[in-house]
Amino acid sequence: MFKEMSQLHATRRSGAGHAELGGGISHGLVLLLATACGTAAANLYYAQPLLHTLAGAFGVSDGTAGLLITISQLGYVVGLMLLVPLGDLHERRGLITGIMLVTAAALAMSAAAPAFAVLGAALAVVGVTSVVAQIVVPMSSSLSSDRERGSVVGTVMSGLLIGILLARTVSGLIAEVMGWRAVFWFAAAAMVILAATLRRALPRIPVTADLPYRGLLRSVLSLVRQEPALRQRMMVGALTFGCFSILWTSLAFLLSGAPYHYGNGVIGLFGLVGVVGALAASGAGRLADRGHNGRATTVSILIMLASWGVMALGKSSVLALIVGIAALDLGVQGIHISNQSAIYALRPEARSRLTTAYMVAYFLGGAALSALTSSLYGADGWGGVCVLGAATAVLALIAWAVTEAAARRRPDAARAVV
Repeated sequence: MFKEMSQLHATRRSGAGHAELGGGISHGLVLLLATACGTAAANLYYAQPLLHTLAGAFGVSDGTAGLLITISQLGYVVGLMLLVPLGDLHERRGLITGIMLVTAAALAMSAAAPAFAVLGAALAVVGVTSVVAQIVVPMSSSLSSDRERGSVVGTVMSGLLIGILLARTVSGLIAEVMGWRAVFWFAAAAMVILAATLRRALPRIPVTADLPYRGLLRSVLSLVRQEPALRQRMMVGALTFGCFSILWTSLAFLLSGAPYHYGNGVIGLFGLVGVVGALAASGAGRLADRGHNGRATTVSILIMLASWGVMALGKSSVLALIVGIAALDLGVQGIHISNQSAIYALRPEARSRLTTAYMVAYFLGGAALSALTSSLYGADGWGGVCVLGAATAVLALIAWAVTEAAARRRPDAARAVV
């Protein structure tokens, strides 16, 4: 009991003072950061199951309502490019809590929006500021010791993916009971509570960069040029999130048609299947901590590839579909954790900028393949989607193998793979 009280007292004192980078992080703080990441990332996806309802509420077409998702995603890319690098330039506790409060205000504006244009503008701000999750992740890495960094990043990233997967389910259930505006009011309240909690719990982290803002942004491109391992992980990451987007863009089309004919509520519950994979994938972080990052990446890509063969049977078998979804999310999350563990080992003083480079590539890969999937499903159905998913996984495997072979021929290159 005395030991636990001492640890709690130390945690509170660290929240008021400066942290020792690489000195270690408590399990409770890791879980809080994972919750913060998941809640922030979920803000991007609350509107997805509500598009038909929003179209009716504002008197616009379903196609016009769909622009809300595009607007928020474009805002997210802008935030990745312009806000995330600030994590190396500003004290991160204040930066994170400040951005969260702006997100809360934008969510409240979404809830109270009197017109479609106001809702679109508010969701654009939500998209920009939801990148706070990508400031939290490198912060967790900076606080971790070397022996626990992969495991910590894996847990925090699992929280982020779980937030993404559960957002649709939570949104649909709240909207069904209390109406669509309640979804955004609840989301705004959650961000305010998290901001206040993090303000008390987080330590102050020393600034790691001494550059003007423009120089900071230019240095992101310099990191891409200078670090072969970063370019490698950007390429693999883009194809990996492409696979993830292929599934979740097309799944509702499959489940709403023959032979399933599921409603929105049941379709949203399939996000729970992905949570199983997300939780299991934290093992990739533990492998990275033991020096087996490359092996974890290879195995995860093979799992992702195999999942498409299983999901191809899901056209008529819900069991095959469930197993395939869990396997895909396991592989995708395993690769993502391995990638982030690798890039954070490259330049400890530039982890926010490394995150910017990696996540921009990651998100653009997902957006491109999501757009391709929408048109492909109409032409070739679920079979065509599974072929596209498998082909994307094969490309990821080839990209990984080729760049690894090239890295082994450059023994002096900066690498974080095994």
